[in-house]
Amino acid sequence: MKIKDIRVVEITLNPKPQTKPRSRDRENSYRLNRPIDRYKTDNSSHISGANWKRPACIVTAEDGTWGFGISLYGGPVSQIITDHFAPHLVGQNCMATEKMWDMMVRLSTAFGASGLASYAISAIDCALWDLKGKILNRPVYELLGGPQKEKIFCYASGFDQEWYMELGFKATKLFTPFGPEDGLEGLHKLEEMVANTREIIGDNVELMLDAWTNFDVEYTVRVCETMKPYGLKWMEDYISADDLVGYKSVRERIPWQTLATGEHWYLPTVFAAAAGQRLVDIFQPDVLWCGGITAAMKICHIAEANGISVITHGGMNYPYGQHLAFAMPAITWGERSEGVSAPGVPLEEMVKLPGTAVIKDGYLVPTDAPGFGLEIDEAWIESVM
Repeated sequence: MKIKDIRVVEITLNPKPQTKPRSRDRENSYRLNRPIDRYKTDNSSHISGANWKRPACIVTAEDGTWGFGISLYGGPVSQIITDHFAPHLVGQNCMATEKMWDMMVRLSTAFGASGLASYAISAIDCALWDLKGKILNRPVYELLGGPQKEKIFCYASGFDQEWYMELGFKATKLFTPFGPEDGLEGLHKLEEMVANTREIIGDNVELMLDAWTNFDVEYTVRVCETMKPYGLKWMEDYISADDLVGYKSVRERIPWQTLATGEHWYLPTVFAAAAGQRLVDIFQPDVLWCGGITAAMKICHIAEANGISVITHGGMNYPYGQHLAFAMPAITWGERSEGVSAPGVPLEEMVKLPGTAVIKDGYLVPTDAPGFGLEIDEAWIESVM
C-alpha cells in the first residue's frame, strides 16, 4: 500500500487538569540556566527563541488509514516537511520505514540532517510507524521486536519531590538554576538545593542532576566533586552538545561519575562516535528530535553493542518513547518530564495526547492498541490547532 498524502498542522498541547492543586508546583520557581545566560536577558523564551507551535505530521495511506507524529519548532519544521520531504515520500510504500528514513537523511545533504531537519524527520518517521501499526493492527512495540520487559521503571524530573514520592516514583531528577556565570555563590546555592532534595527523598531514592548544556568542563568537574556526598546517580547534559573534545576531557577528569547526555545529539552517527570513545555511560536521545523511532532504534543497537544504557529524553511523556522503551533491551528507565503534575493533580489529567499510557506507582506499561494507541480524530486535531 502506498502513501497518498503527507500534511502537517501546527498544534498546541496543553493539558487541562480538572483537579485543583493542593499547592502551586515549583515548576516556575527557578529560571533554569541555559547557554544564553552568559548574556543575561529578560527574555523568558530563552529555550525555543520563538513562540512556535508543535508540528503534527499526518501520513495517509491509499485506503484512508493515517498515522500521527509530532515534534517541535513548528514554524521552520513544518516547511521542511511540506516543501522538502513530502513531495519525495508521497507514492512510497507505507511499510518501507527504513527506506524513507534513509531518503530523508539523504535529501538533507545540502543543509545537514541534524538540528531542524532531524525534528522534521522525527515527526514523519513517528507518523509512519503509527500508520504501519494501524495497517497491521498491532502495537508499535510488537513491530520493534515485542515486549522486552514487563513494565518500565520511571523517574520524575522537576522540583516537587515530595509529590513525586507520593505518586510512587523511586527516582527523581533536578534541573540546575545556576551555572558558571553565577560563580562560587551559585555553586553553593546548587549544593544547598541538592542537599535539601536528598534530605526530602532519603537515601533509598535515586537522584540525578541536569545542566541543559550550560556548564563548561571546569564547572562540571567542580559540581560533580561538590555533589559527591549526595550520591548522584548521574550528571546530565553538562556541556555543549557539539564539544566532543570537552566530553572526553570530563570523562578523563572524573572517571568515577556516571555521565549522561544525548538529547541534543541528532541521528545515530554522533552516538556511534561517542560510543567508540565511551564518552558517556548513558545515551539520552529524544525520539521526537533525533530522527524518530527508526533513528532511536539504531541508537539503541549502537548502545547495546557497546555496553551503554539508553534512557530517552522525556520518553514517558508520549507513547512514541513508551513503545520504544518497552521493546529495547538497551533502555533501562523512562523519564517523565514537561511538568509532571502539580501537587494533588493525578497524572491521568496531565496527558497531552489522548490514548497515552499513564505511569502508576512509578512504572508504566504502554497501550496494546494498534499503532501508538492514540485516541485522536480530526475533530481533536482541529481543537488543538
